Amino acid sequence: MASLKEIRSRISSVSSTRKITSAMKMVSAAKLKKAQNTIENSLRYQQKMTDILYGFISSTENDAASPVSEMRAAKRIAIIAVTSDSSLCGAFNNNIIKLFKETYNEYAGELGSENIDIYPIGKKMAAAVHKMELSSIETGIEMTDKLDFAPIAAFMNKLMQEFVEQKIDEVIVIYNHFKNAGVQVPTKETLLPFAAPKQESDTANVDYIVEPGKKELVEDLIPKVIRMQLYSILQDSLAAEHGARTTAMQIATENADELVQELTLNYNKLRQAAITTEIITIIGGAEAIK
Repeated sequence: MASLKEIRSRISSVSSTRKITSAMKMVSAAKLKKAQNTIENSLRYQQKMTDILYGFISSTENDAASPVSEMRAAKRIAIIAVTSDSSLCGAFNNNIIKLFKETYNEYAGELGSENIDIYPIGKKMAAAVHKMELSSIETGIEMTDKLDFAPIAAFMNKLMQEFVEQKIDEVIVIYNHFKNAGVQVPTKETLLPFAAPKQESDTANVDYIVEPGKKELVEDLIPKVIRMQLYSILQDSLAAEHGARTTAMQIATENADELVQELTLNYNKLRQAAITTEIITIIGGAEAIK
């Protein structure tokens, strides 16, 4: 059985850990709020730009074909997998790594591993790819709280150029979609070839005067929408990361509270037993003297 000193030491250690997890929970909650505000703003911009694009696509019919929209049999693909740079966020990273492995094995069986380009975003994903002994390609994107759009745009420009040159035939992105602070959904989306989903748009009913023409505008808008898609996905992943970490630290804090209560109870029981033993010893000694 542990001594009083050992239990006191454990209580002190757990209490210190509890302070850390509680502080991390508050920091993550604050970052989550900022990330939610950022993604709401970017999604509004993306949605408006997308509405305009889809409106023009529906009105230009077949004249708005874009090189990045070409559907063809996939002979070589690119997989973008997004995780966090740090840990302490529950199963956030493991879920993405698991989905990546499933996706990679599926395409490796169909196309061969030599026809898969891997683009890890986030240190945890890069480490997982290295552990799997797979080759990967740097993206130049850092998963910081303030995402820099420039390297994201440059990266997507590179992939779009490779798609147009038929060096790759499909681009897939794997990431955690933020549903709420307690739920992150591992998601797989296709960025290229670009497919405009059928939807109603007010733009199609507005008689705009467009220069030099709708076709040229659509060809210019599609790459912008694709770049914005990846940016929004990374913002989504950041929000999901902070949500996962907030929940994980909340659970860790609650577990620490329960452990401190349990240790304190054991400490009090052991202390009471020690006091009782001392009293019995004193009484026994007094009786012996008599």
